[in-house]
Amino acid sequence: MLARVFSCAVIGLDGEIVEVEVDYGGGLPAISIVGLPDAAVQESRERVQAAIKNANLYFPRKRLVINLAPASVRKEGPAYDLPIAVGVLITSAQLPPGCLDDSLIIGELSLDGSVRHVRGVLPMAAMARKEGFKRIFTPAMDAPEAALIPDLEVIPVDNLESLYNHLTGGARISPQEAITTEDLPIIVQTDFSEIKGQEHVKRALEVDAAGSPNVLMVGSPGAGKTLLARAIPSILPRMTIEEALDVTRIYSVADQLPDDIPMIRTRPFRAPHHTISHAGLVGGGNWPHPGEISLAHRGVLFLDELPEFGPRVLEVMRQPLEDKVVTISRAQGTLTFPANFQLIAAMNPCPCGYYGDPVKECTCSSNVITRYQKRISGPMLDRIDIHIEVPRVEFEKLSDERLGEPSSTIQARIERARQVQRERFNSLEEIGISCNADMRPAEVRQFCTLDSTCLALMRSATNQMQLTARAYHRVLKLARTIADLAGSESIQPTHLAEALQYRPKI
Repeated sequence: MLARVFSCAVIGLDGEIVEVEVDYGGGLPAISIVGLPDAAVQESRERVQAAIKNANLYFPRKRLVINLAPASVRKEGPAYDLPIAVGVLITSAQLPPGCLDDSLIIGELSLDGSVRHVRGVLPMAAMARKEGFKRIFTPAMDAPEAALIPDLEVIPVDNLESLYNHLTGGARISPQEAITTEDLPIIVQTDFSEIKGQEHVKRALEVDAAGSPNVLMVGSPGAGKTLLARAIPSILPRMTIEEALDVTRIYSVADQLPDDIPMIRTRPFRAPHHTISHAGLVGGGNWPHPGEISLAHRGVLFLDELPEFGPRVLEVMRQPLEDKVVTISRAQGTLTFPANFQLIAAMNPCPCGYYGDPVKECTCSSNVITRYQKRISGPMLDRIDIHIEVPRVEFEKLSDERLGEPSSTIQARIERARQVQRERFNSLEEIGISCNADMRPAEVRQFCTLDSTCLALMRSATNQMQLTARAYHRVLKLARTIADLAGSESIQPTHLAEALQYRPKI
């Protein structure tokens, strides 16, 4: 008897239906798996055989051939254990044929028959609904994640024996209840009210959050650069359901979704160490997986001690900073991952960290300082909109018991500015423009018009600061964001002057 069971593979961030065919024939007992399986799939033979026996079910001593179709799609990971086991039970007449024709089934098996967690459940469930399947059988711990997809019945499976009883009309498994996204936690780790002083830096970060540009903070050790960066997610606009599902899908594929949180409602904050490889940052591997810039999608990527990162690591970020996606090519194919993140970088002004400090004297020579600062290339610096100096905090501000402006108040102003931008770009969201930082030259020309006074100011600044064409457009987009925060319909000279002061000093 030939058995057919449907499962799913994850290619990039999307699911692809896989048909698991199980057949047996004459000859010595053996199990052959074909259809471009990797080593983890090949090892399913031992796991499935032991799981069926330990679930008090019969494993046929025949020559079994298992085909994973389509054969052109590479199969990786242990998620095919459960569909293979069910296929074996159907082909040996222990389960009725056709009992899973309208269902998708995924799960890794332990030797005792229990079902383990698998990665990528959310895109698999989304593909199941898209292809018209009525239900999906998933590991019990992954069922809340699959339940985020509407109009799909999710059956949580604890072990192979309970699934067998469910399919044969014995003890039925209750479907997973739908997840109410409003009940999921939104975690705020650092509030702006706890940060003493640094008012001008907070203002720069508010402009950053309102328009989604990139920031470089330069200051001596202990000035608060890392603390300020970690507080940024608390003032970013709340994620919409679509954005939360987008981020959750990435974390599901990367197998970094927290056990007790089926859906991520807090904007990501990623802070990789400077020893990270370029593949770890942008993504890669024999079959590419998302890197840190994709895990920071819709959130913040914080690079502390920026000059310590390898030159190649920094240069591979140049294209994602412009295009908001990263494309990884391999001999097997090309995959594209989203990378719409805000870059927040921090660095010391010199190796000892005290160049320009009013209290502690710098011990570095001018040549050492120049070499240190030149570790960051000009093209990379040109892609950073806001350059801000973070000074030492004075004792009077550190000892002041009064709290600063809370993140919730700042977030409210940013939400209003983002709403203005959403209304402005309402007709352009389909092409990926939803905030000022996403504007292309055509949109800059349309929405960032300047009067004669502003034109004269920009002409003088372009000559004195030697602005490139990219820097010119970035200044205009930044000025447009400052005007949105001020509730102004047009860009005024004060908005333009503030945007220009965030450019690096020559």
